[in-house]
Amino acid sequence: MSVPSTVTLVDVFPEDLQHLVGENQPLHEFLWLGIGGPARFLAEPVEIKQVSELVKAAKSHDLAVRILGHGSNILVREAGFDGLVISLSGPATTGLEIDGNRLKAGAGVKLTHAAIKTVGEGLGGLEHLVGIPGSVGGAVVGNASAEGRDIGSVVRSIEVLDENGTPKTITAEEAGFSHRKSTLDGLVVLSVEFELEPKDVTALTKRMQKLWIHRGQRRPSDTSRIVMPFIDPDSMSTRELIVNTGLSGLREGDVSLDLSAPQYLVAHENATSDQCLRLIERVREQVLLQTGIDLRLNLQIW
Repeated sequence: MSVPSTVTLVDVFPEDLQHLVGENQPLHEFLWLGIGGPARFLAEPVEIKQVSELVKAAKSHDLAVRILGHGSNILVREAGFDGLVISLSGPATTGLEIDGNRLKAGAGVKLTHAAIKTVGEGLGGLEHLVGIPGSVGGAVVGNASAEGRDIGSVVRSIEVLDENGTPKTITAEEAGFSHRKSTLDGLVVLSVEFELEPKDVTALTKRMQKLWIHRGQRRPSDTSRIVMPFIDPDSMSTRELIVNTGLSGLREGDVSLDLSAPQYLVAHENATSDQCLRLIERVREQVLLQTGIDLRLNLQIW
C-alpha cells in the first residue's frame, strides 16, 4: 500500500519528532556508489527512544522503513525511496563501550572503528574484520565474514526493534547466524554486545595492520564509487568465479566490473541504477550458466 503523495511530514510524524525529519532528501551523498534518487523522508535521530517512535509513526501510516548505516552496500533507484530512511550516524547509535572482555557497539559504528578500538584494548575477535566497509549493524545482519571466521561467532546479544518498533534484546542463538546471513532482516538493530578474548596488544595490532594492508591492495585504487555486489559462496571467492568465467572488466553503459578486482562494481560518471542492475543480472546469469552457482546479492536495492 502506497501513501498518498499529499501526505506530508506533519501528517506522519508527531510534533516532537518533526525537527529530526527532512522531506525529499537526497540519498546519493550517503552512498558509496553515489547514485540514486531522494528519500521521501529522512530522519537523523539523536536518542534511541526517537528511533522507536519514528518507526511506530511510519508504520501507523503504512510507510516502508529502511535503515542507513555506512551506505557501502545500498543501491537506490533514480526514482528514490518512497518511505522513511533512518540514519544511524547520530550519537545514540555510534557509541563504543568496553566492560571487561565485552564490547557494546552502536549499530551505526563503522566496523573498522570497532575493530581498532578492541585491538587497542587487547581484545581479540574483531581484528580480522578491519577494512571491511560498513557499519556494525549491517555487518551483524549480514553475518560478515573474513579469514574463515564470521562476526556472529563473537556476538553475545543484540538490541533490536521488532517490526512494530518495540525494543527487545535477542541472543546470538536467536539471531540464527549462518554463512553470510542471519534471521535479523526486517528488524532494526540498535546495538550489539560482543564477547571477546583478551590477547596481546602487539600481536593483535600486527595482525590487524597486515590484514588492513592486504585488503586495501585488493580494492580498486582509482575510484571511490565502488560496491561489492555479491556474497562469496562457500566453495570459492566471487573474484575467482568472475575471473574464471571471463567476466573481469565487463561493462554496461557507465558501470563496470573492475578489471583487476572484478568482485567490485565501479560506477563511472553518469552511471545509473538501471545500468548497475543490468550488469549484476548479466554476471549472475553467466556464472550460473557456466558454474551452476547462483550468486547471492550483497546489495540492498531500494
